[in-house]
Amino acid sequence: MSKSALVVGASGIVGSATADLLTADGWTVHGLARRPVEQPGVRPVAADLQDAAGTADALRDLTPDAVFITTWARQATEAENIRVNAAMVRNLLDGLRPAGSVRHVALVTGLKHYLGPFEAYGKGTLPETPFRESQGRLDVANFYYAQEDEVFAAARRDGFAWSVHRPHTVIGKAVGNAMNMGTTLAVYATLCRETGRPFRFPGSAAQWNGLTDMTDARQLARQLLWATTTPDAFNEAFNIVNGDVFRWKWMWARIAEWFGLEPAPFDGTVLPLEEQMRDDAPVWRRIAEREGLAEADLDRLASPWHTDADLGRPIEVVTDMGKSRRLGFLDYQPTDDAFFDLFERLRADQLIP
Repeated sequence: MSKSALVVGASGIVGSATADLLTADGWTVHGLARRPVEQPGVRPVAADLQDAAGTADALRDLTPDAVFITTWARQATEAENIRVNAAMVRNLLDGLRPAGSVRHVALVTGLKHYLGPFEAYGKGTLPETPFRESQGRLDVANFYYAQEDEVFAAARRDGFAWSVHRPHTVIGKAVGNAMNMGTTLAVYATLCRETGRPFRFPGSAAQWNGLTDMTDARQLARQLLWATTTPDAFNEAFNIVNGDVFRWKWMWARIAEWFGLEPAPFDGTVLPLEEQMRDDAPVWRRIAEREGLAEADLDRLASPWHTDADLGRPIEVVTDMGKSRRLGFLDYQPTDDAFFDLFERLRADQLIP
């Protein structure tokens, strides 16, 4: 490869981490987003992937060797998720086809491959954990499957290699992201400290007591680059997590300590963040104005609904990494350090006080 990359969703948590890693590794990086943000070393490409003609026009002069698809558009129903997100992948790959430059496409999905979509999240009959890539698709409509099918079809047509990457909940920095547990918890902790409310775990007893794992965006980016440049990893799907496991009863205390809080006792009652933070927008705006923060809009920082979906699961969720490790991907990232690194970045960028 000549080390030319297109990162799709470059302004998001995963996309920005991937662009940073590729830039540091000497790649020429183009970053596609509907509204590109300034990123060092990244050449912006503005496109709405739901617009096939506009996407083709935006991609006309690009000749990337590798494409990293790290974005999706949330819709009201899974049927709409499938229609919209499959079309976005199809429009992207159709737009790149005329140049004939693409050698590898890496698609980021997630553990909903095993858990099912939000409409059926953690419900019904589920595979046993730890989740392994050898477990087949669930008998349920899922936009991840539709995205995969678009990549597989284009790969057969155009002759490129592919990889699919399935992270657990991703820790990383991005403003305005739809799935952002780390920043959501940082904002929640800040609000609790400001108002004197208890810093209470919002999820289920299964999550509080059970084992789990997570994925640092930088860890995911490293696997994306590894799979793109390792022939043994071509045309394979991989789980990707940090490599450690923990219980939320331990991690909650670690996060509380970082923010100078005492963790509240947990009695097993689910109390979703979406309810707890429903009326907090004026409080956050007051904090932001007083502290000179860069973002006063609570909705652009926190995504309580997504954090609630993860922390409210009724089952223990852990992920097996044996497949990629056998092929040589051995990177590791302690999850508590991933949270702390994020909190430091949020503070340095004046997103939390």
